[in-house]
Amino acid sequence: MNVLLHAVATPRRREILRLLWARERPAGEIHRALGDVTFGAVSQHLRVLAASGAISGRRDGRRRLYVARKEALGSLAAWLEEMWDGALYRLKLQAELDEARRGPRSRGTRRRRGGRGPTNGRGRFRRKQEERS
Repeated sequence: MNVLLHAVATPRRREILRLLWARERPAGEIHRALGDVTFGAVSQHLRVLAASGAISGRRDGRRRLYVARKEALGSLAAWLEEMWDGALYRLKLQAELDEARRGPRSRGTRRRRGGRGPTNGRGRFRRKQEERS
C-alpha cells in the first residue's frame, strides 16, 4: 500500500491515472491530453505507476496501451473516484500543476545588479538631453 500511496502522491500521476480509469489508452494519447509535459516525463510517470501495480501496460504493435488496475488499488480506488467527481478537484489540480510548473519559490525579490538607470547598449549611461546641447 505504501508503494501505491507514493505512486499517486503527485498531481501529474493522479491525472494520468484518471485518464486511464475509464478505458485503455496509448502513451501518446496520454501525452497529448496532458499538454505541457514532455513525452519522456509521461513515460517516467507511467513506469512508476506500473511498478506500483496501479496500472498495467501491454504492447500493441509499435505502441503501448495502458489501463488502470482498479482492483489493485483497493480502498484507494473509492477515494480517488470520489475525489475526481468534484469540480473543486479540477480547480485544485490546475493550481497544483501550475505550482509544479513554476518550480520552487524564491525567498525574496532579487535586485538587478548595477541598476543605476538606462544604458546606451554599450554599457555606458546615456547623457541627459540637456547635456548634449
